[in-house]
Amino acid sequence: MSSDHSTDVAVATEESGDQTYAPSPRSGAFWAWTLFGLVVVVGLAWLTRYLEANVPGYFEGTSLEKIAKAIEYPVYAILLGLLGNVVVTFTGIRDRIAAAFRTEFFIKTGLVLLGASINLSVIASAAGPAIVQAILLITGVFFFTWWLAGKFGLDDKLRALLAAAVSICGVSAAITAAGAVRARREQLAYTASLVIIFALPSIFLLPWLAGVFGLTDAVAGAWIGGNIDTTAAVTAAGALAGEEALQIASIVKVTQNALMGLVAVALTAYFAFKVERKPGAARPALGELWARFPKFVLGFVAASVIATWYLGSAGADGKATIGIVNDLRAWFLILAFVSIGLEFRAASLREAGWRPIAVFAGATVFNLALALALASVLFAGFGA
Repeated sequence: MSSDHSTDVAVATEESGDQTYAPSPRSGAFWAWTLFGLVVVVGLAWLTRYLEANVPGYFEGTSLEKIAKAIEYPVYAILLGLLGNVVVTFTGIRDRIAAAFRTEFFIKTGLVLLGASINLSVIASAAGPAIVQAILLITGVFFFTWWLAGKFGLDDKLRALLAAAVSICGVSAAITAAGAVRARREQLAYTASLVIIFALPSIFLLPWLAGVFGLTDAVAGAWIGGNIDTTAAVTAAGALAGEEALQIASIVKVTQNALMGLVAVALTAYFAFKVERKPGAARPALGELWARFPKFVLGFVAASVIATWYLGSAGADGKATIGIVNDLRAWFLILAFVSIGLEFRAASLREAGWRPIAVFAGATVFNLALALALASVLFAGFGA
């Protein structure tokens, strides 16, 4: 995926029969429009945080209170981005401000900061069943989704994004996979939209089903953490299921997040050696693999190592610092989700059609079944 937006804004587009040109990247007008675009993105991000903090209070004491509390910032950010998209498209300024939609920069920075929330010592000492579940679940769901997407005739790059999103951690995994396979921006936006659409009902459906099935808190938490594709949604669903369920769900999801780097390495090698390698061509050199590899993954790992060391040495005082980092991470991810909404083009949905939706739905059902089986075995009697 290219991160060079200057080419995008310099290209003429056809709108209502008229040629509309974005300003040249070297002109003063370009920088003025880009600054205005940043104001739009940051303004929508601020509005996202405002809604996240205040909407639950508006519905307190009503029948919608639980729903309002469960809706997290990814939902507000993407919806506001889509609304902003309509406005800037209707006013004809979208191409002029497009250079400010730095989705890749925002989300990669957010993912590096996400590493600070992963305490490797906790995973190593307290999450033995979670590690086993994460490895088996990611492997099984990824290859099932890859196979199913192939049966539906999807492009290999979109297959990789869908498989990573369903099997690991939603949008975060999709952007990691997108960097490894060099997917198109439209494919990433499509995948991110599917993640949000499927994650929302899961917040309420899985805790309810856990009660219907009579699952213990530990099994329910492991099931929730292994299924729902966004960390924010996992937290919301886990809280509805109970305190112990929330703790287990968080450990399971964090463990899956920690495996993103391994998946990035595997996808980079697979696409370089097999998918994009022409018949008879020499094997890619290590330098080419390094060029393809999404470097921010190294930042993610480094942040995890540093945070683990810092928490071990600073004790309780370190949690406040990590809290600040987590808040900064949320800001960058909100900016990314807003940009995804602003970048979204309906034409990409029409081009992809219904097949990716069918694949994502089928993979989600498979994930539900496999995660329930693994959680029931690995977490049976856990904490008893």
